[in-house]
Amino acid sequence: METDHLCIGGGPAGVFAALTAAEHGKRCIILEHNKQLGRKLRITGKGRCNLTNNCDRDTLMANIPANGKFLYSAFSRCTPQDVMAYFEKLGVPLKTERGNRVFPVSDRAEDIVQALQKAVRLAGIPVVHGDAAELLLENGRCTGVRTADGREYRAGTTLLATGGMSYPKTGSDGSGYRLAETAGHTIVPPMPSLIPLVTQETWCQEAMGLSLRNVILRLYRGNKCIFEELGEMLFTHFGVSGPLVLSASALMRKGSPQDYRLEIDLKSGLTPEQLDKRIQRDLADSPNRDLGNILHALLPAKLILPVLRLAGISPDTKANALTKAQRLHLGSCIKAVPLHVRAFRPIEEAIVTRGGVSVKEVDARTMTSRCCEGLYFAGEILDLDGYTGGFNLQIAFATAYSAGLAMAEQA
Repeated sequence: METDHLCIGGGPAGVFAALTAAEHGKRCIILEHNKQLGRKLRITGKGRCNLTNNCDRDTLMANIPANGKFLYSAFSRCTPQDVMAYFEKLGVPLKTERGNRVFPVSDRAEDIVQALQKAVRLAGIPVVHGDAAELLLENGRCTGVRTADGREYRAGTTLLATGGMSYPKTGSDGSGYRLAETAGHTIVPPMPSLIPLVTQETWCQEAMGLSLRNVILRLYRGNKCIFEELGEMLFTHFGVSGPLVLSASALMRKGSPQDYRLEIDLKSGLTPEQLDKRIQRDLADSPNRDLGNILHALLPAKLILPVLRLAGISPDTKANALTKAQRLHLGSCIKAVPLHVRAFRPIEEAIVTRGGVSVKEVDARTMTSRCCEGLYFAGEILDLDGYTGGFNLQIAFATAYSAGLAMAEQA
């Protein structure tokens, strides 16, 4: 079977690139090994689909921890506002929430998937199902793909948009890396990004299920603070997760996870002096009560014992028996709860993958391979990743748009 353009991968990048090329009158085929398009897209944003981030280009660039300059051209051609306008034109009303995060008004990722599926049908783009086993390479040029069951699809241009290695059950199983290697590309070792963290402290199990809001999380490498942000986080049976933790994990790129430690400011709205006055007031109101009971007004119940142990204070200590030194130390512990990172959770649990096809071997304007003619890349297969907040889907759409335009110009 022959076509102008072949897009391997039916996620947001592959579909968006195919739609972009089709809008310019080109014949496209999407090869997807799942039964339906957009399987991973259905679970993004906890099933709500954080489509993009309603910000300017400079803010986009600031939220890409590595290789951000590579995206300058792509972000200029396809802005978050372009993505929003595109989906609203497809009939999906959108809303912008805190942090400029963009979601469907319905809070249903399924609406985004169905809109893309409908657009593919209306554009007359065939979706064929199968596993891409090998690229067809002839005289330094990619001319298509052969599937695991022996079918061949030949095309003037071929796009690899097979994703990374996170959530492999949705199709992101890393198979695209092997295909890229056969075309001469270097694969930067895949690592988890936006990943929950396993801590050395086992007391996190006691707080399992506790969600904290309006806390400040700091990430240190040695004595240097490399991340500090206000937001939400979650305690789990293995350690910590949630938006703050996921964003912090994206900066853990050097050395091993054990080189990093976290600090949680449980009372971000109070200065140390204000917190001490608050503690003094609570103690004065109940001088004969145990400290473990008094702190219920100040801390979540699941954190009272861990914080008191951290401060070296027995929970049955009477309020009127607490010394000034103990009180000040308690306050400092509340403002800086330490956690030491032991490991990342498995890469299969990562929101996205960092690493992948080296961007040094890809043209930043067209997403064309510098190693093999006729081959293009888009989305998570590239060594690109961003923080939480819709930035990773914006990478997918922007690189796909650049690739789709360039592919259309070639055929």
